[in-house]
Amino acid sequence: MDETRSDSQRVPLRTVDVARESGYSVQQVRDLERLGVLPPAARSSNGYRSYTSVHVHALRAYRGLAGAVGPVAARQLLTRLRTESLEAAASAISTVHVGLARERDEALRAREALRAIRQETSGPGFEQEGDAMTITQLGAALGVRPSTLRFWEQEGLVGPERVTSLRARRYGLPAIRAARIVAALRSSGYGIPAVRDIMTSLHRLDGLEETQHVLRRRLDEIAVRTVALLRAGTDLAAVITSAQDPPLA
Repeated sequence: MDETRSDSQRVPLRTVDVARESGYSVQQVRDLERLGVLPPAARSSNGYRSYTSVHVHALRAYRGLAGAVGPVAARQLLTRLRTESLEAAASAISTVHVGLARERDEALRAREALRAIRQETSGPGFEQEGDAMTITQLGAALGVRPSTLRFWEQEGLVGPERVTSLRARRYGLPAIRAARIVAALRSSGYGIPAVRDIMTSLHRLDGLEETQHVLRRRLDEIAVRTVALLRAGTDLAAVITSAQDPPLA
């Protein structure tokens, strides 16, 4: 282990020191330790907590992760990073990046679907033969379960075509476009009634404009979360590498 890093990790820090360095309050530091965001602090002979720079890195990393994936997932991930191998920990962080990239791709596809609907409202539309998906294929493309698509169908949000002989669902381009928009709206926090209202209004100019604003906000929100994750990069690396070091004597 690097001698300089070892020395910095040995320097004891008080709770107030960790709070000042991390930007959290003293009570928040204690609460986050209790929740498992921090590794347990050592206790001095008089019972006071004794922290190190690793705890500061963990708190800073938590702020970025919470901004990227939410506080619950961030707590779970930090616990994993302290207990898994270097390869597994690095893979876990990569998975977060991949997840954000997929969310962005789906939002962009939803925006393209909206543009196609806009073109259909201003001129003759068209559908390419053979461009259809089964419920399993569409669910995989959107990252949702087939049961979710069935629920959307029950709620009047997405209307698939049906193969008469087997009653199997077949989603043509209009249904695929609608499903992409519904998925983006649900990911943005819209409830089923609000999504239904928006989907009903899509063939009106005001509905198209409102949905376009929603998707723009969705893309902006994903960008903010991605930047939060990037800012946490150095601190996440410190948490991961510190977990690979043998305990300090």
